[in-house]
Amino acid sequence: MKITTWNCNGAFRKKFEEIIKLNSDIYIIQECEDPNQTKDKNYKEFASNHVWFGDNKNKGIGVFAKPNIQLTKINWTNNYKDHSVKYFLPVLVNKQFQLLAVWAHHNNSPNFGYIGQMWKYLQINLQYFDKILIAGDLNSNEIWDQWDRWWNHSDVLNDLATKNIKSLYHLSNKVNQGKEKEPTLYLQRKLEKPYHIDYIFGSKYFQQKVEAVNIGKSKNWLAISDHMPLTGKFKNDTLTQG
Repeated sequence: MKITTWNCNGAFRKKFEEIIKLNSDIYIIQECEDPNQTKDKNYKEFASNHVWFGDNKNKGIGVFAKPNIQLTKINWTNNYKDHSVKYFLPVLVNKQFQLLAVWAHHNNSPNFGYIGQMWKYLQINLQYFDKILIAGDLNSNEIWDQWDRWWNHSDVLNDLATKNIKSLYHLSNKVNQGKEKEPTLYLQRKLEKPYHIDYIFGSKYFQQKVEAVNIGKSKNWLAISDHMPLTGKFKNDTLTQG
């Protein structure tokens, strides 16, 4: 099984033919259009098996899978103390495992933007996490932790650790958080502004199944997005067909 997460930087209908060259079984795409509201026939065909969420038809988050994979939306709440957080899309894959697609958004929050949105989401939904993959753009790294803030990147990692959920890139590549040498983002598409802000996390089951987690190269992707795709490859028996 292969899964890929990628912030396409918009206009996914013009870019999906590049990402499918990776031949992944499941794609988690941030900043993509709602396939149900597009007039692009090729994009509709590509998205024949998908779940999408967003409040803007031109820029939301989607999970796209090969035709023989069943995706069922999970109804976890996005509301934390009467405030909706963005963007989190949980699905059940082949009735076998949970997949949480993430695009940690600023959401016009004066205090809880980006990783703060993830922290809030965990406070209300972490209890439901079981056999799970979490993949997406967290817009965060340990290097931006603040000493007097209780919802840092490290706090989110600690909350996930209570469920034995770990970053599979860091696990399989033996890299510490905040010490990454491979960026997933080039801010403003500038090579001199590299950051690692995209992740694939997995519960113990996926930690035992992961074979490799790779990041796309700037020479192949920078022309169409500021983010590089992150792909996890798992043992063949990880995903049985639905």
